[in-house]
Amino acid sequence: MAGRLGVTLAFLVLGLAATADAGQQISSSPPQNTSQTVKAPANDDCLACHGDKDAKRESGTSIAVDDKVFAASKHGPLECVDCHKDLAKVQDFPHPEKLAKVDCASCHGEEGTKYHDSIHSWAKEKAGLSASAPACADCHGKHDIRGTDDKDARVYRANIPATCGTCHQGVLDKYKVGVHATARAAGNDKAPVCADCHTAHGIQRTDTNSARLSVAAECGTCHSSVVASFRRTFHGKVTELGFTQVAACADCHGAHDILPASNPASTVAAANLVKTCSACHTGANEQFVKYDPHPNPKDYARSPLMWWVNRFYTVLIASCFGFFGLHSLLWFGRSWRDRGSRS
Repeated sequence: MAGRLGVTLAFLVLGLAATADAGQQISSSPPQNTSQTVKAPANDDCLACHGDKDAKRESGTSIAVDDKVFAASKHGPLECVDCHKDLAKVQDFPHPEKLAKVDCASCHGEEGTKYHDSIHSWAKEKAGLSASAPACADCHGKHDIRGTDDKDARVYRANIPATCGTCHQGVLDKYKVGVHATARAAGNDKAPVCADCHTAHGIQRTDTNSARLSVAAECGTCHSSVVASFRRTFHGKVTELGFTQVAACADCHGAHDILPASNPASTVAAANLVKTCSACHTGANEQFVKYDPHPNPKDYARSPLMWWVNRFYTVLIASCFGFFGLHSLLWFGRSWRDRGSRS
């Protein structure tokens, strides 16, 4: 009896020891992660549907993406979810039809800031023209974005007028007949396009005082000598003082359909000067328009009289300062000697 009791106690002790050891192992082992890591869809996952050229929304608009075109674009190295961030955690397909708007400013912060201060952003976000006012994709494209140095890009310099003309067709028609477009057609790539005068992202209204006051400086980036002559006139000097009720470049020459004075249709052609000046100066006549709006005293061919008058005053001023300077110098020498003799 005693032997059986000892064996039973021995088994009981061994069982308790094994149970304690197992409990220690369980408590010392790391906790298992019951949640699974969500893997973002790869481009191939997206192209499984969007790679079909016939893929469309319920509304009938295409949602097809040409993988070759996308791969050749500026965004080719990116993943779809880098732009469509709300799809990064989607696991069930097809995904919801309505997605969050792509935020280009998350990568292009400087351009985004300029755009949000522009007339395009104001029209889209504040004036309610969300369907017609342009956003980034309207100018740069969506999945076919190319660099400004790519001749096929919408924003390649030579293509900018056509890109802007998709919204501003009337302005484009005027631009095409003007001197700037004519110069470009003749091979002068330095002739301005829309973005040279209006900028690319920070486009502002043109009917504000600040815009009117900046016109001469803007034109002066190409026509420095002409603007310098404008600054010599009443128009230019009053503009420099901040007054806007005087003529600036576009008031006389036009804005987009600028024509040379030799063209009979030009606003500054000889036959049209009275009409052009009468817009501000009621009663202007043939005698009135003989006024030179761009005087250049160094250009003999433009005005021999002004050239001679400028020469005369240059010599006169130099002679006056020279004479009185020499007079003062001699007077100082004489005074110095007289002071020495008195001492």
